[in-house]
Amino acid sequence: PEFPPKKPVTLVVGFAAGGAADAAARLIAKKLGENIGQPVVVDNKGGAGGNIAHQFVANAAPDGSVLLFGSVGPLTIAPHLMKLSYDPFKDLAPISGGVNFPNVLVVHKGAGVKTLAEFVQLSKKKPGSVDFASTGAGSASHLAGELFNQRAGIDMTHVPYKGGAPALQDLLGERITSYFAAPPTAMPHVESGKLIPLATTGLTRPAYLPNIPTVAESGFPGFEALNWYAFVAPGKTPVPLLDRWNKEIVKVLNDPGVKEALLKHGLTPQPTTRAEFAAFMKKESAQWAAIIKERKLTVE
Repeated sequence: PEFPPKKPVTLVVGFAAGGAADAAARLIAKKLGENIGQPVVVDNKGGAGGNIAHQFVANAAPDGSVLLFGSVGPLTIAPHLMKLSYDPFKDLAPISGGVNFPNVLVVHKGAGVKTLAEFVQLSKKKPGSVDFASTGAGSASHLAGELFNQRAGIDMTHVPYKGGAPALQDLLGERITSYFAAPPTAMPHVESGKLIPLATTGLTRPAYLPNIPTVAESGFPGFEALNWYAFVAPGKTPVPLLDRWNKEIVKVLNDPGVKEALLKHGLTPQPTTRAEFAAFMKKESAQWAAIIKERKLTVE
């Protein structure tokens, strides 16, 4: 197989232009294009929580010219929640990890809590009175909340929104108690004093939020609920092409300029081997499958 492919290279993104996924994809695509001497064009195919883009790439020509900036939802959560017309483990081939970021659990000032322990107490004192927003059923922010319900032995009520902006609006208006938010959307309101950060959801504190404890260090060891984006290709893409793309993508993710730009967006680069990413995807899929089963989650 030829590398780079003779035809134009497309990087498909499952979300609209302007968001974190799109910003990261454009940064990476630009550098990839420079390195291989051929433009890599970002193609936004939003809708259905990213599933439309994943479906599109699962059916695309396996010739190395179509890559997908896949994400945690469609790759490891959605398959356990709904019937999909593709199998992420068969119809898509892993190339490399991409970027990840934790959510930050924020509450409005009126909630009267300052720490994660106080938040858990509040939930236990009045079961069902504490609710949490998400960017939609089956999203990373939804599953972070369900995982926390399970680990803390509480029962927060889930309120799904159509994206981060309306969820944030209702939190700022004190119509909802809490939200597992993406740091770039929540932090300006934390800095202005409108929202109180309780914890972040990665295993370690990200470099850009050194003063906010993790859920794991606040009494729930091993708690991890990351948002992540990664590189996959159509399932039948020949292995030599997948290996070549892995080499090129890892090189870009390790590039000091790209790294710095991603961190500015609150995104941590996650370059991996193909096998490491396949193992990571399996582990994530198993964790979310178990939570979905235990919490009896369904998508209407």
